[in-house]
Amino acid sequence: MTTARTLLAAAALLLTGAAACAQDAAIRKTLAERIPQLSQIDEVRQTPMKGLYEVRVGTDVFYTDASGNYLIQGELIDTRARRNLTEDRITRLTAIDFKALPLQDAITIVHGKGERKLAVFEDPNCGYCKRFEKDMQNVDNVTVYLFLYPILSPDSAEKSRNIWCAKDQAGAWDDYMLRDKAPTAASCDTAALQRNLAFGRKYKITGTPTLIFADGTRVPGAIGAQDVEKRLAEAAK
Repeated sequence: MTTARTLLAAAALLLTGAAACAQDAAIRKTLAERIPQLSQIDEVRQTPMKGLYEVRVGTDVFYTDASGNYLIQGELIDTRARRNLTEDRITRLTAIDFKALPLQDAITIVHGKGERKLAVFEDPNCGYCKRFEKDMQNVDNVTVYLFLYPILSPDSAEKSRNIWCAKDQAGAWDDYMLRDKAPTAASCDTAALQRNLAFGRKYKITGTPTLIFADGTRVPGAIGAQDVEKRLAEAAK
């Protein structure tokens, strides 16, 4: 009897899996035929809401019905748990493993012994970044990996190039951000800046500063020295 039940359970599981695969294929086929931009869907999966499916393309999330007849671009909220399920999902999809950061494309700035680590994406023309840099003068024993991320204007790209190509990159950055001393015109290979922009697009870094701590915690926007210290301590646990 136990063996029979086990076989029945296994058969049911196989049928469920087959049905899920067929559903996945049907949604992919319908959406690809009707919306060319969705011809390369990375994942289809059921949501907690009955009859609603998540469609993922890269880190973009959409929702559809079981037939692919309707497409929703928006946020799914769990009202009982009071959680934004779409936001939670995108946070997981765009999480950045600190070890995966291309540190060779960053400017290294060491405060004190530099035992703790922090990465930050900044635009030289960002007012919040300047405020953040001033606050960071009160944070000791940290190595900051600064990724120049010129997204605000063509002038941002020019200043980033001059800072990246300076003989003393960290000095040129501090001179501009802390003392408003414009970087001297310079030229060199700036492929790193283009890689930074591509990396940011991939992980949806849409504003500056964006901070990434050693434990993968990501913070959009400027935070004060006290908050930085708190997060550095949490990341070290």
